[in-house]
Amino acid sequence: MKRKITMQIKHYHIKCIQRVIMMLVILLFSGIVSAQENTKKAQKQARGYSAQAQESLAENDFAQAEANYRKAISKDPDNAEAKYNLGNLYYSKDKEMESAPRLKQAGDASKSKALKHKAFHNEGNAYMKQKNYEPAVEAFKNALRNNPQDDQTRYNLALAKKMLEKEQQEQNQDQDKDKDQNQDEQDQQNKDQKEDGENKKEEGENKEKGDEGDQKDKQDKSDKEEEKDGDEKKEEQPKDPSEEKGEDSKEQQPQQAEGKLSPQQIKNLLEAMENQEKEIQDKINAKKAKGKKVRTEKDW
Repeated sequence: MKRKITMQIKHYHIKCIQRVIMMLVILLFSGIVSAQENTKKAQKQARGYSAQAQESLAENDFAQAEANYRKAISKDPDNAEAKYNLGNLYYSKDKEMESAPRLKQAGDASKSKALKHKAFHNEGNAYMKQKNYEPAVEAFKNALRNNPQDDQTRYNLALAKKMLEKEQQEQNQDQDKDKDQNQDEQDQQNKDQKEDGENKKEEGENKEKGDEGDQKDKQDKSDKEEEKDGDEKKEEQPKDPSEEKGEDSKEQQPQQAEGKLSPQQIKNLLEAMENQEKEIQDKINAKKAKGKKVRTEKDW
């Protein structure tokens, strides 16, 4: 009896598990069906916006056409045709900056080789208009991968490669030119520094020579001043009256008679001696007065 009850319990558990699995499958299937229905609904809405965009283009209403294409892409992000048409719309209005990214998105999203080829080809043309040759080369290569027989794409690729090579050569020339200019500036700077060093060295040598010359001149001047001061001091020293008297006597000897002098002769001799001594004293006083600073202010 106990074994029978245990079997019934196991059987019940199995049925419960089966029911749960069935419910999960149903829910999953319902979710998939619902998602598919939503996707189809979104795609339908996207096609409707694209159709409205075409109508706006027919009426030359660029702004409304752009808005409708954007709505279509928002509803269906995988809508390659909407992206392609929006990219071509930008290209026709000379908005290459906005055109190229949209065309690349269209090429990446599309499952059709034909649409991929056209999207990448037009992307390359948009980059060529911008003179942006490197991404243009890559875009034309992608276009040829999806349609190798397109001669127009092959020609555009060759042209893009040629323009890219020319651009790179010009950049290399500019770099070489800048390098040469920088080298010339560096050489000139080194030359100026060398000249400055030589000039400073020469100035230093001239200064040393000048200092030696100045010192020599000062020494010569000092020696001359000392010699001059010695001469002046020598001149300022009073002579011995006896020497002056002897000189005067010697000069007057031819006028003197031999023997005893007369009173008149003695008088004349004394006057001559006094005059001579006065002249000498005047000279001494004059030299002293010359060396002494004259006082111009009154000493009250």
